[in-house]
Amino acid sequence: MTMITPPPLDQQEDVEMLVPHSDVVEGPQPMEVSQPEAAAAVENPPVEEPPSVKFTWLIPGFTRLNTRKHYSEVFVAGGYKWRVLIFPKGNNVDHLAMYLDVADAASLPYGWCRFSHFGLTVVNQINNRYSVRKETQHQFNSRESDWGFTSFMPLGELYDPTRGYLVNDTVLIEAEVSVRKVLDYWAYDSKKETGFVGLKNQGATCYMNSLLETLYHIPYFRKVGHMLFTTCQQLRMMHLQRASHWRFRVQSLFYKLQYNDTSVATKELTKSFGWDTYDSFMQHDVQELNRVLCEKLEDKMKGTVVEGTIQKLFEGHQMNYIECINVDYKSTRKESFYDLQLDVKGCKDVYASFDKYVEVERLEGDNKYHAEGHDLQDAKKGVLFMDFPPVLQLQLKRFEYDFMRDIMVKINDRYEFPLQLDLDRENGKYLSPDADKSVRNLYTLHSVLVHSGGVNGGHYYAYIRPTLSDQWYKFDDERVTKEDVNRVLEEQYGGEEEVRLKKEQEEKEDKRKYKAEAHLFTTVKVARDEDITEQIGKNMYFDLVDHEKVKSFRIEKQTPFLLFKEEVAKEFGVPVELQRFWIWAKRQNHTYRPNRPLLSHEELQMVGHIREASNKANNAELKLFLEIVRGPDERPIPLPAKSFEDILLFFKLYDPENGILRYVGRLMVKNSSKPMDIIGELIQMAGFAPDEEIELFEEIKFQPCVMCEHLDKNMSFKLSQIEDGDIICYQKAISIQENECPYPDVPSFLEYVQNREVVRFRTLEKPNDDEFTMELSKLHSYDDVVDRLAEKIGLDDSSKIRLTPHNCYSQQPKPQPIKYRGVDHLSDMLAHYNQVIDTSDILYYEVLDIPLPELQGLKILNVAFHHASKDEVIIHTIRLPKQSTVGDVINELKTKVVELSHQDAELRLYQILIQSAWVRLQIFVSTERIENINDSYWTLLADEIPEEEKNIGPNARLIHVYHFTKESGPNQVQVHNFGDPFVLVIHEGETLEEIKTRIQKKLHVPDEDFAKWKFASVSTGRPDYLQDTDVVYNRFHQRKDVYGAWEQYLGLEHVDNAPKRAYQNRHAYEKPVKIYN
Repeated sequence: MTMITPPPLDQQEDVEMLVPHSDVVEGPQPMEVSQPEAAAAVENPPVEEPPSVKFTWLIPGFTRLNTRKHYSEVFVAGGYKWRVLIFPKGNNVDHLAMYLDVADAASLPYGWCRFSHFGLTVVNQINNRYSVRKETQHQFNSRESDWGFTSFMPLGELYDPTRGYLVNDTVLIEAEVSVRKVLDYWAYDSKKETGFVGLKNQGATCYMNSLLETLYHIPYFRKVGHMLFTTCQQLRMMHLQRASHWRFRVQSLFYKLQYNDTSVATKELTKSFGWDTYDSFMQHDVQELNRVLCEKLEDKMKGTVVEGTIQKLFEGHQMNYIECINVDYKSTRKESFYDLQLDVKGCKDVYASFDKYVEVERLEGDNKYHAEGHDLQDAKKGVLFMDFPPVLQLQLKRFEYDFMRDIMVKINDRYEFPLQLDLDRENGKYLSPDADKSVRNLYTLHSVLVHSGGVNGGHYYAYIRPTLSDQWYKFDDERVTKEDVNRVLEEQYGGEEEVRLKKEQEEKEDKRKYKAEAHLFTTVKVARDEDITEQIGKNMYFDLVDHEKVKSFRIEKQTPFLLFKEEVAKEFGVPVELQRFWIWAKRQNHTYRPNRPLLSHEELQMVGHIREASNKANNAELKLFLEIVRGPDERPIPLPAKSFEDILLFFKLYDPENGILRYVGRLMVKNSSKPMDIIGELIQMAGFAPDEEIELFEEIKFQPCVMCEHLDKNMSFKLSQIEDGDIICYQKAISIQENECPYPDVPSFLEYVQNREVVRFRTLEKPNDDEFTMELSKLHSYDDVVDRLAEKIGLDDSSKIRLTPHNCYSQQPKPQPIKYRGVDHLSDMLAHYNQVIDTSDILYYEVLDIPLPELQGLKILNVAFHHASKDEVIIHTIRLPKQSTVGDVINELKTKVVELSHQDAELRLYQILIQSAWVRLQIFVSTERIENINDSYWTLLADEIPEEEKNIGPNARLIHVYHFTKESGPNQVQVHNFGDPFVLVIHEGETLEEIKTRIQKKLHVPDEDFAKWKFASVSTGRPDYLQDTDVVYNRFHQRKDVYGAWEQYLGLEHVDNAPKRAYQNRHAYEKPVKIYN
C-alpha cells in the first residue's frame, strides 16, 4: 500500500526531461514528461454504473422450512432472470448460506456468461442499522451459475428472536443486482479504454510488474526514471554498454509505458538485472524486490542531478527509546526506514496497527533493563516517529510462521485502510517530542498492491489512481481496467476469503484458457442500423458507430463464414439468406466506413481468412456491417442485387431549432443519379411535408478539424465523388436568422460538437470546490472565455479576471497563472504540460482589484520587515512598476512601516536562500532594478541598518555570519548551513573573544549553550577554526566592501535542533533477490 502527502512532489511545470527516443541516440532528446495518454482517462467520465434492481423476498414460516435448499421467485435485472438461493440450516457449516442464482441457466445456449455486481442483505426488522449486508461480483457461466456466501451469518444470531432478524417467524431478505458488460480479455484494448498500458508477464513476474507500475505512477519517481541519463557526456560514456545497463532499461521501460499503445515487455529489463529464464519463473516477495531496486537506484544516482531522490521520496525516521521508570535515565537511537511493516493479526485497520507499532513495552521482573550507572531497572521501551517521508509505503504482514504447525500461514482476517491517513491524530500520538509539529502528516491513498493466493503461490496485481482523482485503475499484467473505489477498498479488506479466492481462481483459470486458445479464435463485431440509430446524436455525432458498443462474437478462426451467419441468425432473428455483410475500412482521412460487401465466393471461406484479408494486423478484429431490408411489417425481406453502379449511402437529419442530429436510414442509389432524384425519399424519411425544401451536406471528416461541405443537388453522385459508405446530412432549407439559432446549419453544428467543452470553474480561494460550470468552445479566444465568465459572475470589467490552469497530477492549481492574452484558445488553457492528449476540464479564477494588464506591468514583492526594537515581523506587499529600483521599494516600505526607531532611520532589502545543505545571504544595492529580483524561492526581508554599519571606516569591514553543522561524508567533511545568516562589523585588532560577546548578545544565546559553540573562518566549504585570541580581521581579505554572497564567512558551529534527513546505510541484511549490474 502506497500513500502520498498531497500535493505530490512534482509541482514544477517547466521541468524538461531527457528521454532517449530510440536505442541509438546521437544526443539527448528533450521531451516533457506528461501523464500517459490520459485523453481517455481524463476526458471520458468514470465507468458508468449500470442501474441496479432491488428485489425483496419475504419468507414466512422460516423455522418450519424443511428443505435443504430454498429458492426465491424469479426476478429480472439487466434483462436477465435471477433468483436468490438460501440454505436455511446451513451448507455444511453453522452459518446461513446465501447465493445469487441464474434462474434459467439450464436453458441458456452453450458458452453463455454474464457479469454482475450484487449485494445480499438479511434485514434487521427491529433496527435497520444492524442489518447484515455483503457485496461481491462474479462472472456467471454454465459451470458457476450461482455465487455468494457460504458463511453469510451465524445461525444462532439468525434464529434468535430477540436479535430482530426473525420476527413473527418471518425473515426478510433483499438482493440488489446490477449487470455489467462482460469484457473479452483478448479483444480488450487497455490503452483505448483507460489511457494506460500494462506489462507482459514472463512467467512469474507479476510481482515485479505490479511494483513497476506502482513506482511509475508516482509522478516524481517517474521523472527521476526519465533523468537516469541526464547529460550528453553521460550518454556518450554509456554509448557502448548502456543498451544492456539496467538504468537505461528502466528509463526505456518508463518511456514505453508512457507512449506505447500495447502492453510492454520486461525481458530486456530482467536481462539487464542479470536474471536468466529460471529467475523469471521464480516468484519473489514484492517488498524484497522494492528494497533491492531502491538500493540500486540510490547507489547509481550518486554524483548525478538526482542524487538523494530515493531518500527524499521514501525515507522517514523513527526513534527507539528505553526510559527508566525509577531513575533519570533514557537511551534513544534514531533509525531510518523506507517502508513500515504493520501487523494485521489482531488489528482491525491501519490506525490499530500504528497503535500497536508505538505500543509501550514494560521491562520488569526478569526482563529488567541494565541502565549504565544504575544497574537493573524497571523501564519502558517503545518507538516513536521523528518524521514521515512524502511517499509512505506500508507493508501488511499477512504472512507469519505458525509454530504449532511448523509452517508459514497467510492471515486472511478483515483489515481496513482509509482513503486518507492522518498520522497527526490524537494530538500527534505517533510522533516523538523532537518531531516538527508544524509539518502536516496527512496522506492520500495512491495505490494498493494485492496478493491473491496462499503461502506457496499466488498472483500479484495493483490498484492505482495515478492522479489521485476518484478514478481507480487495476493493473493486472497486460490488462488495465477502470475500477470503482468499492472494489479497491471493501473487496481488498479480506474476511470473505473463501468467496474471493474462489472467484480469483476462476478468473485466473478463464484467463489461462483464453491465453491457451487465443490463436484459435478471432473477434467479429457486427454493426446494424439499430446500433447507428441508438448512438448517433447521443454518444457520438461523427462517423456511424462505436464498434466497442456493438454485438461482439468470439468465433474460432476455422469456422466457415456460412456457419457464422447461422449464429447471427440466432442472435438477431434474421434468416441467413436475408443477410448481406459489408467490410469496414479506415480511410486516409481517418474516418471509418463500410467499404464493400462480402462477395459470394468470400462467404465460402473461413472466418479467419476473411479477417486476415480485411486487416493484416495479427490481433485485429473482423468488423462487419449487417445490411438488412425490412418490409412494411418490419420483417426482413430479400435484398436487391447490388451492381457496380450501386452505392450505399447513410443519412443523418439535423434539426437546427432544437440542435439535434439523428440517424434516419440508408439508401442504395445509382452513382449516375443526382441527389435531386432521392429528395422525395429523404423528405419521407424525415417526416417533412412533401413540398419542404431541404439542404444537403456531405460529412467528409472530423480529424484534425471538421470538414462538412454543401452538396449540389443537381450534380451526379459520381461527379460529387460520392461512394460506398459516405454520409450525407440534411436539414430544412435555412430560413432562421443566425441570431435566432446559434448553429443554423450542419457544418456549424458539427464544428460546435467537435469543440464544445463543459468547463468547471473554481475560485482560487476554494480550489477543491466546483462553483459552477459553463459550456464553452475549445476555439474560444482568451477574450471570449473571460468575457463569458465576467457575464456569469456579474462583473463589468472582464480584464480584472485572472485565470489559473489545473494540475492533473496534484489536482490543485498550477503555480503560475495565465497571463493576459497569454494563450490563444480555451484548449491551450486546459492542456497539461503542453500535451493535447493530456487535458483538464477545470479552471480557477480570481477577481483582481486592478485590471490584469496593469497588474502584469507591476512587480509584486512580499517583504518581511524585522522591527529593530520589537521582536516581531510584519509582511508587507509592495506593488511597483517593474522598472523601479530597490530604492523605490525601500521608500514605499517606509510609508507602510508604522514606526521606526528614529525619523532618519535607513532601511535595507536583502534575501536569504535556504537549500538542503547551505544558506546564502544577499543584500541589494539601492540602484538594482526590481525586475531582476527572483523572489520565487528567496525570502525577501528588510530591516533598519544599524548605526555601526552606516559609516564603516578604513579599519573595519563587514562580514557575513552563518550557522553550520559538520558531517562526515564518504570522502570528506561536509559543511551544512542552517538558520538565519546576518552581517557583522569587525574592527582591526578585535579578537574572537570580543566578537563572541557581541554575537551572544545579538542572538540572545544562554551561557550554557553558547559555551559549546565553535567559531571558524569558512571558505569554499572548508572550516578553519579560530581561537579566542585570534584577530578575526586578519582572516578576511575581501578586496571591496560590497554586499554579496561571499564565499568566505564567519561560521558558528553548533547543534541544529531542526529535523533533518541524515543518510544511513541500510545494506546490513541478506537479499535473495539480486540485481547484479
